[in-house]
Amino acid sequence: MTTVGSYLATRLAQIGIERHFVVPGDYNLILLDKLQQEPSLNEINCTNELNCSMAAEGYARAKGVAACVVTYSVGAFSAFNGIGSAYGENLPVILISGSPNTNDSGDFNLLHHTLGTHDFEYQLQMAKKITVAAVSIRRALDAPKLIDFTIRKALRTKKPVYIEIPTNLSNQPCAPPGPPSVILEPLHSDPAVLKEAVHKTATFLSQKSKITILVGPKVRSAKAEGALRDFAEALGCAVAVMPSAKSFFPENHPQFAGVYWGLASTLGAESIVDWSDVIVCVGTVFTDYSTVGWTSEPTDSIRVTADVDQVQLPGAEYSRVYLKEFLSGLSHLVKKDPATMLEYKRLSPAEPSLTASHTNEKLTRKEMCLQIQNIVTSKTTLFADTGDAWFDAIKMRLPEGTRLEVEMQWGHIGWSIPASLGYAVGHPDRQVITLVGDGSFQMTAQEVSQLTRLRIPVTIFLINNIGYTIEVEIHDGIYNNIKNWDYAAFVESFNAKDGHGRGFRATTTGELRAAIEAAKKNRHGPTLIECAIDRDDCSKELISWGHFVAAANGRAPKA
Repeated sequence: MTTVGSYLATRLAQIGIERHFVVPGDYNLILLDKLQQEPSLNEINCTNELNCSMAAEGYARAKGVAACVVTYSVGAFSAFNGIGSAYGENLPVILISGSPNTNDSGDFNLLHHTLGTHDFEYQLQMAKKITVAAVSIRRALDAPKLIDFTIRKALRTKKPVYIEIPTNLSNQPCAPPGPPSVILEPLHSDPAVLKEAVHKTATFLSQKSKITILVGPKVRSAKAEGALRDFAEALGCAVAVMPSAKSFFPENHPQFAGVYWGLASTLGAESIVDWSDVIVCVGTVFTDYSTVGWTSEPTDSIRVTADVDQVQLPGAEYSRVYLKEFLSGLSHLVKKDPATMLEYKRLSPAEPSLTASHTNEKLTRKEMCLQIQNIVTSKTTLFADTGDAWFDAIKMRLPEGTRLEVEMQWGHIGWSIPASLGYAVGHPDRQVITLVGDGSFQMTAQEVSQLTRLRIPVTIFLINNIGYTIEVEIHDGIYNNIKNWDYAAFVESFNAKDGHGRGFRATTTGELRAAIEAAKKNRHGPTLIECAIDRDDCSKELISWGHFVAAANGRAPKA
């Protein structure tokens, strides 16, 4: 026999989780003790539950799955925000919440950390709305079945799940875990359906003359990047990526045709996508953000949509067809058709040859981006927070191996700070650089203290233009103004007696160069570089994007 808490710990370790993210509370303390007894697990304490769930979301980006542990109501309510992000971004995060003693409901007791009612089911009901599986363990006997069910669901769907464990059940005995294959069973397409989907799609493509592949963010959750590359090379056509999929197809590949994002597109991607008579949409997600207020969404009639587990093309639809296998099958059937690649070479603009300034001038957004570009390598993961940081990162040319992480579906400002913590914990071998606005940073700044505590050398470029710039461009008002901070001093205040965080403020190009050199030498803690630029110094793409998103938001009700 084992215990409920130990059973959960074993399963988390078996699916590859090495670090889990925690905010302690009296309803989860016994559970935390049990998790600590698993030698393969190490907990990361976070400053609050919002940051805890977003750190777990970042860890899932690095490792493929993550877990965070919080307490009832006051903890879980805050954590739901990051779980919403995990759902929208297709990341399997396991939210584990302690809950009241099983006797309290039957005894009709009023408890702390609740709404002050005798109903203790509300949190479970809320969790069901934002996860693909939510369970509450009421008997230790049921724990193995319920834990296995939820974890298996998370791994299969690449979505978050919820497990609620009462405080008096974590140390209760239950059956020991069986082989991990119960929850790690791989998914495969239905052979007959896969064969038909591949043949039908290959036939459809053979009848077209101008084919472009458009890559979306679900390619990551489907683990299909290698299969995508094989398919693209077999077809020989132009390959554009959505902004949330930048870095999922190598930018030094001869078929790379830029980022397709309407008026914010790069390298002429909009021209070649709009010129095509069929677009193979691989793992794409079309929203008002990714289509610039619905101005750049390809029509259904020219789309072949290959989703994580489904394929659609004009006149046909196939379920239980998994993306990786579908692309691999197509690679062996399609005929090379480089028409869009040949046309792209005619349409694509020449890349400007830009180098960072070696003088000491007033710092601008453009110069900031050029200097950051210079330190990005194949071992860099670049986080770009919601706002102008998106557009700054999208225009950077990334070496093969560089990863860009954005949160474009959920779009929570401040996400990047805790997410970069979680990612860096999962990938300590990579250089993590974070681009974040001043307003975004103020949302989640506390988690820099954990970067300091754990001596993680994340470099944070804080773009200080004293306000919520993305909101300014969508709809301005006095509510977009924020209180300025001394950000460099703020970061160093986390050091106390044993930290190695560094803070710098750059107002000129020379000051930024010096700060970056200091950051390279700080290998024992985070470095924050505040880049002070004019409030109006934002990318023209953000201005255009903001206008169209505002227009989409402002549409009048239909009669």
